[in-house]
Amino acid sequence: MPQYTNDLAKETSPYLLQHAHNPVQWMPWGEKALQKAKNENKPLIVSIGYSSCHWCHVMEHESFENIEVANLMNQHFVCIKVDREEHPDVDSLFMNALHLISGSGGWPLNCFALPDGRPFFGGTYFKKNQWMSVLDQIKELYQHDLPKIIEFAERIESGIADNNRIVKDQSNLQYSHEDLHAIVNNWQRIWDMKEGGPNRAPKFPLPNNYEFLLAYAQQFNHQASHDFVQLTLRKMAFGGLYDQIGGGFARYSTDLSWKVPHFEKMLYDNAQLISLYAHAFQQYQNPVYKTIVEESLAFIQREMTSPEGLFYSALDADSAGHEGLFYLWTLSEIDKLLKGDAVIFKDYFQMNEIGFWEQDFYILMRSEQEDEIAQKHGLSYSELQAKISRWKSQLLEIRTKRIRPALDDKQLVAWNALMINAYLDAYKAIGTSDYYQIAEHSLQQLLKIMDRGNTTLYHTYNNQQAKIEAYLDDYAFVIEALLKIYQLSFNEKYLETAHAYLSKVIELFYHETNGMFYFSQTGQSHLAHRNIEIQDNVIPSSNSTMSKNLMLLGRLLERDDYQQIARQMLQNIISQLESHPSAYANWAFVMLSDLQPQTEIAIVGKDSIELLNQLNRNYFPLLVIAGSREPSKLSLLKNRFVAEKTLLYICENHACQLPIESVEEAILRLK
Repeated sequence: MPQYTNDLAKETSPYLLQHAHNPVQWMPWGEKALQKAKNENKPLIVSIGYSSCHWCHVMEHESFENIEVANLMNQHFVCIKVDREEHPDVDSLFMNALHLISGSGGWPLNCFALPDGRPFFGGTYFKKNQWMSVLDQIKELYQHDLPKIIEFAERIESGIADNNRIVKDQSNLQYSHEDLHAIVNNWQRIWDMKEGGPNRAPKFPLPNNYEFLLAYAQQFNHQASHDFVQLTLRKMAFGGLYDQIGGGFARYSTDLSWKVPHFEKMLYDNAQLISLYAHAFQQYQNPVYKTIVEESLAFIQREMTSPEGLFYSALDADSAGHEGLFYLWTLSEIDKLLKGDAVIFKDYFQMNEIGFWEQDFYILMRSEQEDEIAQKHGLSYSELQAKISRWKSQLLEIRTKRIRPALDDKQLVAWNALMINAYLDAYKAIGTSDYYQIAEHSLQQLLKIMDRGNTTLYHTYNNQQAKIEAYLDDYAFVIEALLKIYQLSFNEKYLETAHAYLSKVIELFYHETNGMFYFSQTGQSHLAHRNIEIQDNVIPSSNSTMSKNLMLLGRLLERDDYQQIARQMLQNIISQLESHPSAYANWAFVMLSDLQPQTEIAIVGKDSIELLNQLNRNYFPLLVIAGSREPSKLSLLKNRFVAEKTLLYICENHACQLPIESVEEAILRLK
């Protein structure tokens, strides 16, 4: 039996359960903890992290497992532990506070707050002695100079309110193609044209950046964007960021060349990167992109899929007490395992001064010249490919016997929806029917398990328990997945469900005064401020995603009011887009979509899905697709069904040309 047990033992979050047997008397975020602080007149310690956070583990071991530190925390504070992925709204508020306090942020995030939850001081990782010193100082200040602390809290509260203030832009300012070109021209100044990605480290993949640039390059035949996107995709795929043996991407690269990753694997990164590489395969037909999609989905199926068909959240960076150990190899291991092939393997995966990391370990990285390697070693290209496939199987089998990184097995609605999108995008690009079937099953399971009734959702699920009211991003990505699967299946039930959830979002989250959407529902999480998330980060912002959804659903249903809400949202943030394009890339996609001709295609008839699948091998990022095997009342399809025929109608703003029967002709007209 553990020596200590606190209130976190009743939780389902793997991160909270990691701290359930600390001597610190942790409580989960909620009314009970806040009321305890008020009753006992103690300040709060709000400590925020997530299960795969390396420095969160370090601080736990150094401080939160230490009885001396725990006694100090327990005696003078009410201690709250928060999984940032369970409560992103709580994390956002305290992260905003930390940026106001120190100018920077990160995890673990350790904030001190008044009993009502208003933060007044904070930091990230503290060494044990630093942490004890801070605890002593805060304790003394709270006991002997409380007005000063209240003053700090009020100033931070005011700063948070100012940062979260969005004014509805009611000017008649109109955005144009010239504005869009200016955004890209400004953005080019921070492109790394040698290694891809931004010209700074650490490098995060930021798939939404390249989704926009890929669409922009295609729409305007912008060669610099074409080159930059392909360079970045190649460098990420060939670097240590990508798991060369098992598939899937790490969270970010610590260096400029995508070599040394922070080895944790997040569901949201892999979902978006699979979609990105699928879209790039549609556009460029580069077989490397197809391989990345297939290997990454194999990783998801093997390691990140629950028995119910939902998807787990993350794999830790550490195993056996060392970061990345699960993924690293030594020369002696390769020599012993591959024998005569070891020389070729080490050449191909750069187990030399390029791939060397530390001690005896190497990070596997791809060679860009497969033909040269084959020729150098007297092999044909197909012989080398066969060897590579065999090597990966052998090493993957060896790896399964190693101590595995810890798995965060909670299932989040937003991240699951992103993964469903990834399977659908892979199906669309490659045509593997299993991908569609997995996506449809996962979506149906998600809605079955996570729907609370009355078209409302839960946020998280684990240990047979769904809980926490869903946030805006949960609804936004579910709606996006429903719209995508409708456009691949022509099953109008999915369109109807998307519309129902969108109506609920307007009811629960819409801010009439400024025309944006709150991140959380009224009264959720007992926070003083409801955040409005607008910046795209490693995941597109919930507001930019809702703007895309409103634009698309408005076009499918001929709802001008939805499109007007989307345009107003874009108008509200347009002034920030040119100066910070990387942080507003999904908004730029909305802008691109609205500026280009509103092209739709309607496919009606018994072979509509077969023709759709042919069309989908091509990259048309802005095309709105509707279809049916039989007569439909949907505005784009109404009165267009002809028995025994399958017809394609190319339309602009719902005004359609004469029907055609050839996909090839349709593709020529659309390009």
